[in-house]
Amino acid sequence: MADIGRDEFETYLAFAHRLADATEETVLRYFRSEYSVEDKSDGDGYDPVTAADREVEEVIRAEIAAAWPEHAVAGEEFGGDVSDAEFCWIIDPIDGTRPFIAGLPTWGTLIGLSRDGKPLLGLMNQPYTGERFWSGRDTAHYRNRDGEQIISTRACSTLGNALLTTPSPDLFATADDKERFDILSEQVRMRLFGGDCYAYCLLAAGHIDLIVESGLAPYDIAPLIPIIERAGGCVTSWDGGAAAQGGHAVACGDRDLRDDVLKVLRG
Repeated sequence: MADIGRDEFETYLAFAHRLADATEETVLRYFRSEYSVEDKSDGDGYDPVTAADREVEEVIRAEIAAAWPEHAVAGEEFGGDVSDAEFCWIIDPIDGTRPFIAGLPTWGTLIGLSRDGKPLLGLMNQPYTGERFWSGRDTAHYRNRDGEQIISTRACSTLGNALLTTPSPDLFATADDKERFDILSEQVRMRLFGGDCYAYCLLAAGHIDLIVESGLAPYDIAPLIPIIERAGGCVTSWDGGAAAQGGHAVACGDRDLRDDVLKVLRG
């Protein structure tokens, strides 16, 4: 935990919940309705974006500007220069735009706050299912329409017992990354595709053991790190370093699983 008092942390966490609440009506107005989809990849693969992505991020940015004008903001749709910022809100308005477009409820709004480049808190909101995951100061939490509970990862210290996921086999940054993932997949009990941010939260809640990705941006992963770590898991890069800046990421529910995973991914 960064050097921040409990009261200050709770103030920022309450504001993150306020941001999530403020975006629900907007995002649900678009989900499973008619809207246009643009490709922002400039011909290099396919990178979809919708009006919902942009409108949700605009709502969040307006709220932050009004409440914390001295804080920086980095978001998927409108960028942000955070090099000199002590506090930075890291936003992915719809993490999982592909499932969003397909009508699948495995997307979510990611809201994170970092201090001096280190993740401080994170929240994932899925308004269609009525689910929300977030990091407390020392614990991780889950809420649905039936109530709230503290969540934790599950024990799984060996690859042979692990459930491994990744959003899509098509989204690895390089062919070598995909090959290393396939080698790892041969050693686990089961692998599944899909989930995006929802899968990371299911890992924090003890339903998934291992997630491996590459080609990530900071807003894809930084808000999820505090949730997983305070649930008892860990998130690192493929070389064992910090993952908050994106690139390659490994999330393990059981920290004892990490070394074996990294040995495989390092080749």
